[in-house]
Amino acid sequence: LHLPGGVGGVWGAAAMERRPVTLLASAIVRGTPQRSGAIGLGMRRCVAANLRRPPVAWHAATPTVAPHFGRTSCEPAHVGLVSCAPRHSCSDAASGGGGSSGSRGRRGGGEATAEQGEAAEDKEVAGLSASSGAGSSGSAAVGAEKRRAGKAMALWALPLFRKPAFPGFYHTIQIGDRDILDFLLALRRNGQAACLAGFMTRELPKGLSDGDGEVAEPLVSMPPTAQDGRGAREVQKSLRRDTGRVESTDDLTTTGTLLQIISIALHPNIPGGQVVVLPMHRIRMMKPLSKPSQGAPLCSVYVEDVPDIELPEDDPDIRVLHHGIIATMKDLLQTTFPYKEQFEQVIKYYDLDDPLRVADLVAGMSTAPRGELQAVLVASDAAARLRQVLAIVMRDLEHAKLQQQFKSQIEDKFVKEHRKFMLMQHLRQIRRELNLEKDDKQTIIASLKEAIGELTGVNEEASKAMEQELSRLSSLEPAAPEFNVSRTYLEWMTALPWGTCTTDNADISRAEQILNEDHYSLEDVKERILEHMAVSFLKGSVQGKIMCLVGPPGVGKTSIGKSVARALDRKLFRFSVGGLSDVAEIRGHRRTYIGAMPGKIIQALRITKVANPVILIDEVDKLGRDFRGDPSSALLEVLDPAQNAAFRDLYLDAPVDLSKVLFICTANVTETIPGPLVDRMEIIRIAGYVFEEKVAIANQYLIPQTIESHGIDSSHLELTPEAVSFLIRDYAREAGVRELRKLLEKVARKVALTCVRDDEDQRQQTVVTPDNLKKFVGQPPHTSDHLFPTGMPPGVVMGLTWTAMGGKTHFVEARGFIPGPEQDPGTSDAAQLRNGGAEAVHSEEGADAG
Repeated sequence: LHLPGGVGGVWGAAAMERRPVTLLASAIVRGTPQRSGAIGLGMRRCVAANLRRPPVAWHAATPTVAPHFGRTSCEPAHVGLVSCAPRHSCSDAASGGGGSSGSRGRRGGGEATAEQGEAAEDKEVAGLSASSGAGSSGSAAVGAEKRRAGKAMALWALPLFRKPAFPGFYHTIQIGDRDILDFLLALRRNGQAACLAGFMTRELPKGLSDGDGEVAEPLVSMPPTAQDGRGAREVQKSLRRDTGRVESTDDLTTTGTLLQIISIALHPNIPGGQVVVLPMHRIRMMKPLSKPSQGAPLCSVYVEDVPDIELPEDDPDIRVLHHGIIATMKDLLQTTFPYKEQFEQVIKYYDLDDPLRVADLVAGMSTAPRGELQAVLVASDAAARLRQVLAIVMRDLEHAKLQQQFKSQIEDKFVKEHRKFMLMQHLRQIRRELNLEKDDKQTIIASLKEAIGELTGVNEEASKAMEQELSRLSSLEPAAPEFNVSRTYLEWMTALPWGTCTTDNADISRAEQILNEDHYSLEDVKERILEHMAVSFLKGSVQGKIMCLVGPPGVGKTSIGKSVARALDRKLFRFSVGGLSDVAEIRGHRRTYIGAMPGKIIQALRITKVANPVILIDEVDKLGRDFRGDPSSALLEVLDPAQNAAFRDLYLDAPVDLSKVLFICTANVTETIPGPLVDRMEIIRIAGYVFEEKVAIANQYLIPQTIESHGIDSSHLELTPEAVSFLIRDYAREAGVRELRKLLEKVARKVALTCVRDDEDQRQQTVVTPDNLKKFVGQPPHTSDHLFPTGMPPGVVMGLTWTAMGGKTHFVEARGFIPGPEQDPGTSDAAQLRNGGAEAVHSEEGADAG
């Protein structure tokens, strides 16, 4: 039970424990003898209400204040959870009549002497005792009878945005519009704000969405009043938009509830406030009385009471629906429902024997969409209303179960991760106690010291740099940014192969065999590579000229570099410098930059883990140059045999020996390579392949590789020698064999598609001949027919064009001469012969045209 101030708690506790009336009265009256009559009257009402089931909220007017009560004006005092009709008429209160007189009558009674108050108490308690046997059913019958005989009332209409207000328990309505709040306060001061008509709006205002979960929390007892600062502070955290202005009554639904105002509180720090109301019963709007105006932000309407629904006796459908709602509501209490605490309180003190009351309770506490809740409020058939409420509460149950499932899954995952973390911490602590493991910093330093001690062949300068960085690392905290910089530097230094080399292949015959296996022809190129290898074998090092393979695309420059690495039994690292314009890619970044790292040369040593790999630098003729530097200048130090013995990367800032590294470069042309860089390299030109060489390469290398890479074998595809010759002569005339490989792959793909389309037992071998070659690769882009089969006519000469991509012959024909002044006698014989030839060609063409 709830009463304002501290008295409500004392009365409620004493009434629930069934204490004697005299003891309770003496306990409360002590210290305030002048109020004993009024207090005793309220106390006896409280006790009498507690003796009946269900509890009934009594409404009385408490007089002007005692500070003990915490009230400053004549406000209704409410004890109990469920309310019947108030003793005064809300319609009279709205019109400013009966409410004031009733208050004055109550105030006068409160100011009577103690003896008069005690006499009134005795009469009322006697009346309550005499009627206690009837219980609450009698009161409910009287209230229902009044509602059936109700007449039209004029009330102010309070719009409700989020959900309708169901009778039976308190509602807190947040008001952000200060005009509406001031208007209600003014009505309160004038004694005209006893009741309001609560109607839900037909549409949600802009900025609100249905089902956003931000709805008013249902209350079983009255919340803290304006004098309780704690309640005001809690509300300030999030001010909902429960009500606001509407343009007219057309924006409101026609069925609502009669709202009795309990308290109005202003928020001290933010605009707005809250109003606590108690919905009494359903009402229906008859017609509008006035629209909102500047002085009155609310509509005034005529309303009438909606008659209560008559429940049929012993209806099995009603009983089944009623029990289903209660059972589902109890199941809902086992989940994480948002209003679980309120439900538990209501189940303890609420009358669950009335199906319609239970339906209002469940609908008022549901998070269902506002349209469904309004349908429950409007429903005039008991069975239909109960079915709607049962569907709503079952949907809330499924939603709560789903939320609980997600929550349990997340909690299980968190618990597992937390358990693993705690076990790892315990394990680490145990290992530390047993001296089996040190902390992270000491472990890192110990591992780096161990790695430095295992290095061999480190030069003196690099060794000193590592020692200094290690001592600096020991003085830093692990959380410092410099700690990771020093740690990364030492990891790079210890990862380099200082003096670790592979043993070269000293068998020149085996090296020659490997070159012949990988490449056909190119005898002069192979001879030069073998000479270079022979000098390296005799000298014991690869110092000398850096080889640069120059030739058109597709002639095998990169593959030759790979064959050299395989012939020498060395590891290969390849990177391309085409379009490279940043010097840091070659020489590394300084450690002052964020994300600094060594250059490609040092990365090659770390990846191959040897000090004598074969580094293949592709596309040296396509180096870029911009504001970030000239990479070709950085390559001078790398490729110069006189300088690379002490190559200094900007990141390591220590000399690294590159004299044992074999560098091989590739390029298409030498004209774009800087002169100083060309001087440090030995150019080996690969001109290309002639027709016979291409035929041999296709039969020995390209065709077997293509068949294997496409999932077919010789039983599926056969290329006749004539088809291969026709393919090379009329389709692939470039200097290399890259275009020839593409054409063979095109043929293999079409054969593979044919094999997949046919059944496995019906697959046949596809034979490619010059006759059906066009079906696989299309029309030939070149022709082998002679342009002049009988010889070149006068005025036509044969020319040859050569570029880095290859060469081609073409014919040049003189078509005539430019007319000019007549030739003077001094014209030379060569000029006369040239002009005469042109005239002959011109006359011959004219004769052919005729």
